[in-house]
Amino acid sequence: MNETASPSERYRQGMATRRAVLGDAHVDRAAATSTEFDRPFQELITEAAWGHVWSRPGLTKRERSIITIALLAALGQDDEVAMHVRATANTGATREDICEALLHVAIYAGVPAANHAIKIAKQAFEQMDAEKAA
Repeated sequence: MNETASPSERYRQGMATRRAVLGDAHVDRAAATSTEFDRPFQELITEAAWGHVWSRPGLTKRERSIITIALLAALGQDDEVAMHVRATANTGATREDICEALLHVAIYAGVPAANHAIKIAKQAFEQMDAEKAA
């Protein structure tokens, strides 16, 4: 938020949810690299995506994680797919959940989109496993 305005309740909730899902390290990196140019975007996604949508009570974080990965895979948003696959460590979505979601992507959004997302998910899981083993 800019220095003159205090953060809204939705922003505060969004930041708490964002940190719970993506982890402090990811959010801290985003904040550290934020500039005056992209700060309004960071505020928007914190309030709207994280404070409004991800913080709603209707679905669990696990369910939202599965839906988000499927949507991002269908849209070909590779970096976001990888980020949200890594976030499954915090949301409770399992590898089996992600596999099932990507099977749906294959049928409803196309085999190439699912195939590419599966490759990205496998790489993210390998990285997560390596970090755990270290």
